[in-house]
Amino acid sequence: FAQALRELTDEGGIAARAARYRANHDACVAGMRAMGFTEFVPENLQGHIITSFLYPTDDFDFGEFYNRLNEKGFVIYPGKVTKANCFRIGHIGHLFPADTDALLTAIRAVAGEMNLSLSPKPT
Repeated sequence: FAQALRELTDEGGIAARAARYRANHDACVAGMRAMGFTEFVPENLQGHIITSFLYPTDDFDFGEFYNRLNEKGFVIYPGKVTKANCFRIGHIGHLFPADTDALLTAIRAVAGEMNLSLSPKPT
């Protein structure tokens, strides 16, 4: 706990940490939209801790998507919080903008490997 408090203080406190989480979220959403993914929760109701994205196609294979990302060193979450077909990406913890960029690069590669037909969404 003492180490966690030191890290929080070193980062500039709660506001600075929240700003990093918000930056991770914003970069992730912009990158996912650019690839053609859509968020499940409307933007005006969305927090910056975790974001749910709808499956991009009716025949989307989440298991394959998950496994391919995992092979590249990334873990995302299934979105079984509703009846909607979605998955979730977290933005908190020891994650920084470079990590979000790396995740987006991996998702772009996996989408290509899976031949997903995606259309960019407006940002």
